[in-house]
Amino acid sequence: MKTGKSGDRQRIGFLFNHDEMHQVAHIAPIISALQRRAPNARVEVITSSESQADAVRQFLDPALPTPAFWSIRPHPGIRLVEKMLGNIVPLNRLSSLKRSTPLFRQFDALVVPETTTTFLKKNDQADRPKLIFFPHGAGDRSIGFSPEISLFDYVLLPGAKTRDRMLAAGVIRPDNHRIVGYPKFEAYGDRPPVKLFDNGRPTVLYNPHFDPLLSSWFRFGEQILDYFASQTDYNLIFAPHVMLFQRRVLASVEHRLLRFRQRLDPRYTALDHIHIDTGSPRSVDMTYTSAADIYLGDVSSQIYEFIRTPRSAIFLNSHKAEWRDNPNYEHWTFGPVLDDPADLGAALAAVSPLPDGYRKVQTRALAYSFDQDDSQLPSQRAAVAIAEFLDLPQTDQAELR
Repeated sequence: MKTGKSGDRQRIGFLFNHDEMHQVAHIAPIISALQRRAPNARVEVITSSESQADAVRQFLDPALPTPAFWSIRPHPGIRLVEKMLGNIVPLNRLSSLKRSTPLFRQFDALVVPETTTTFLKKNDQADRPKLIFFPHGAGDRSIGFSPEISLFDYVLLPGAKTRDRMLAAGVIRPDNHRIVGYPKFEAYGDRPPVKLFDNGRPTVLYNPHFDPLLSSWFRFGEQILDYFASQTDYNLIFAPHVMLFQRRVLASVEHRLLRFRQRLDPRYTALDHIHIDTGSPRSVDMTYTSAADIYLGDVSSQIYEFIRTPRSAIFLNSHKAEWRDNPNYEHWTFGPVLDDPADLGAALAAVSPLPDGYRKVQTRALAYSFDQDDSQLPSQRAAVAIAEFLDLPQTDQAELR
């Protein structure tokens, strides 16, 4: 076993502090990998709900000791206030962080998939714990390169694209990050596609985002569902971002905009060629991005999971974006962009089969966004990076085989 400079048994916590499950698979596979790579470290898990803890447990290696689990909770009154405000502000998450600060200070490092944890750095410049960030997705939205990222001590990245944009934005430095690949592909990528329909038609996935400015749902959503309800050539999976139907009021801090959640007409659920899922585990485990033949969406990072196998894609410009040559809309080069949903029928016909030009663009974008190393899984690469950053004693790679 290799020995680092520090012989202390460090505590590393994997912190999950979000209302939904869509962030879990981005870092949970690293937990067991780090236990194997740095067996002298105390690897532990911190969650904000029992359902979250259950989701994390699915990724743990049963052959290894079960990590200690810690539960953080906000003050009961905070949850009530958040509901009264329509869940506009993540008071629940911020309250959990603030109330749990004494617990966090017991850890040498926290590994997190979201940026609200930088609250610890904004309010207290204490050296402990170190904050290690892995973004939950590899999309193009500007929020993914926000100034808060500069508060992290170390950043793990899925590929060169995210690195290049973060360096250009000045939110990471050449010496405080490592490209490790995409653990979510490791978690779900090898499962066979689920067959949701039995009629032989091609299947379209409509996957609008929740952002009240960027989402196509608020302006185009009903027209999209009406189109698919009235035709017989395609199946439709309607699986929006899990947050779209979880809050009464949708807020964008980035764009300073609020919208009320729109009602989903129940008549669509009665149609056997339309499958609707507004937030089950299948919405976040790549079930739908694997099952669909054609992607229809706006700004969700799930498009990058969809093009793991290059396929037809169509994008909806519902907010009159000047998207050409704009890196925040790079994924809109993967297929036609529609300003009017009335053009959807013609666009569907034009992208099937996938034109070679779009196939080449998608293939290049996939390689740029996700670094792949056949000799090591992303979770293993991340574990090595964390161990080296924290100077943890490590087990030799040969001993792990």
